[in-house]
Amino acid sequence: MSTFKKGIFYILAREYAAQGIPFYRSSNVGSVLPKENGLAFITPEKHKSEYKTALEAGDLMIVKTGRSGASVVLDQQCNVSQDVIAVKVHRDRVNPYYLALYLSTTFGSSEMNRWFQGQVQPHLSLDDARRILVALAPDETQLEIEALVKASACSRSESTFAHKQANKLLESELGLDKLTFQKPIGYATRFSTVNWSGTFSAGRVDAQCFAPDALFYENWLKTHTQCDCLGTLLKSTAKGRQQADSIDGTTDYCSIKHITGRELVGASKCFAQADAPLAGVDDLLLAITGATIGKIGIVKHYERLAFSGDLLCLRAAQSIDPHYLLLALDHKIGQVQFNRWITGSTNGHLAPRDVARVLVPRLSSETEARIAELVRSSLAKRQESERLLDQAKTRVEQLIEAAVQP
Repeated sequence: MSTFKKGIFYILAREYAAQGIPFYRSSNVGSVLPKENGLAFITPEKHKSEYKTALEAGDLMIVKTGRSGASVVLDQQCNVSQDVIAVKVHRDRVNPYYLALYLSTTFGSSEMNRWFQGQVQPHLSLDDARRILVALAPDETQLEIEALVKASACSRSESTFAHKQANKLLESELGLDKLTFQKPIGYATRFSTVNWSGTFSAGRVDAQCFAPDALFYENWLKTHTQCDCLGTLLKSTAKGRQQADSIDGTTDYCSIKHITGRELVGASKCFAQADAPLAGVDDLLLAITGATIGKIGIVKHYERLAFSGDLLCLRAAQSIDPHYLLLALDHKIGQVQFNRWITGSTNGHLAPRDVARVLVPRLSSETEARIAELVRSSLAKRQESERLLDQAKTRVEQLIEAAVQP
C-alpha cells in the first residue's frame, strides 16, 4: 500500500450537498463493504479542491478513530472525512478487494487493533496504518475473493433496490409519492389545533402526542385508504425478558442492538427461563424502550429466539403478511405513529396498549402480496450478500491457518 491520506474535516451540515459526490464518514465504513445508511454528499467543486483524499472504485477506506474497520470503495468517485484514512493501493502487489476482505478477517482485524492508541478515543495514526502486516494469498485466490466480494456487493444492491421498490409501491398506493407536506414555519411548528374529544380519546394532552406531522399522517391515512389498528392484525404480543448472556447457553438471545437491516442477526446465547417468551420465524420484534424506539426487525435466522425486555414481539394474524406489516411499520407512516405514543422524559417507553393504536394502511390483497414479495426478496438478497462475504472470509482464514501450521 503506497498512499495514505487523512480525510477532510466537516462539522457543519450546511457544508453537505443534497446530491453530488459521496462523502464517507467513519459511520459509513463497514466490514468489507461500505454502509449505505446516513451517507452524505459534497459538491463536485469541493471534491476537486480536496483531491488528496479523492478515491475511486477499488481504493480503500480505513476507520481512523474509535474502532477498526475497512471497506473497499464501490463508487466511481468519493471523498472521506478526517476520521477515515484514504488508501490508494499498489494494485500490482495486492488486490484491493482481497485486502479489504483480509482486514475484516480475525487476523486482519487483530492486526489493525494492535496499532490503535489511546484509551478514551482510540485512534490509528497514518504511520501505524502503514505498519499493518498483510498476509498475501496467491494471485488466483485473490481474484476468487474479488469475485465473491463483487457478487456480495451486487446482491446487496439488488436487496436495496427491491426494498426501494416496495416503499415506492406503498407510497404510490397511498398517494404519498405526490405529497408535498409543508411544515409550518417558526412559532407555528410547536402547535396543533385539537378538540376536546381528541385529547379524551388519546388520554393525553402533551405536544408530542398532537405534533403537526403526527396529526397530518393520521388524517391522511384515514382520508386516503382503509386502515386497521395494529392490535386487530396481531395474533399475539409478548414483552421480552432480560437474560444473562452465556457462551454455553442453549437458546439464541437478542436485544435491540441485534436489529440490523430490518432483521435479527448476530444473536448471542442464554439459558432462557422456562416461562420466557420466545419469538419464531416471521415474528416481528419492536424496540419499545430507549433511544431507538420504533426500530423493528423480522426473525429469519432463528427458529426459537429469546429477546430482552426492551423488545415487544408482534406475531401477525393470518389476515396480513408479516413482510407487508414490516414495511408499513418501518416506513415513516409507522415510525411517526410510534413516536407519537412514546411516554416518559428521561427514558422513553412505548406501551403495548399504545402500539396497538397504530394505524396500518390496508391495500388490495394483490398489492399487499406484491409488496410482501419485494420485501421478502430484499431480505433474501441481503442474506445472500452476507453469505458470500462469510464464504470469502472463511476461505482466507483457512488459507492463513494452513500456512502457519507446523
